[in-house]
Amino acid sequence: MVDWKEKLGLVHIYTGNGKGKTTAAFGLALRMLGNGGRVIMIQFLKSVNVYGEQRKAQECGVVVESYGLPKFVHGKPEPEEIEAAKKALERAKEVVKSGKWDLVILDEICVALGFKMIKIEEVKELIKEKAPNTELVLTGRYCPVELYELADYITEMREIKHPYTKGVVARKGVEY
Repeated sequence: MVDWKEKLGLVHIYTGNGKGKTTAAFGLALRMLGNGGRVIMIQFLKSVNVYGEQRKAQECGVVVESYGLPKFVHGKPEPEEIEAAKKALERAKEVVKSGKWDLVILDEICVALGFKMIKIEEVKELIKEKAPNTELVLTGRYCPVELYELADYITEMREIKHPYTKGVVARKGVEY
């Protein structure tokens, strides 16, 4: 009988300007945990213990490592933000190649690419060098189409309507 983990190894992209990319990745993480898999999430541009899902996912067994400053990147990234993204990428390279994890989520890596904080060539190399039975998820808006050829799943979250257009700010328990 073939071990179910031997069938792992595909690449997912969750992108687009709609809400739900990280949420979808956490849903997949829970599914993997529920089947006995090992899960790690490397977060680009997000700081530690700001988001409710970080805390609860860790309680459930997801390893969450966050590499970001406690603020949003707006406009041109600051040197400290770029340095944090590069550290996240270096850690992601180690994790993806290790074969230790059944599911690796690189949360907001596409945003780091969109802001030119990390190089697309390095991300392509990371995908190509991933351990064979490691399922890999990349999230974030601005995903470069050059990564599409390396993916097995591509899901675009499209915003149709969102309350922030009416001035509703991010709400605890819903947006973070």
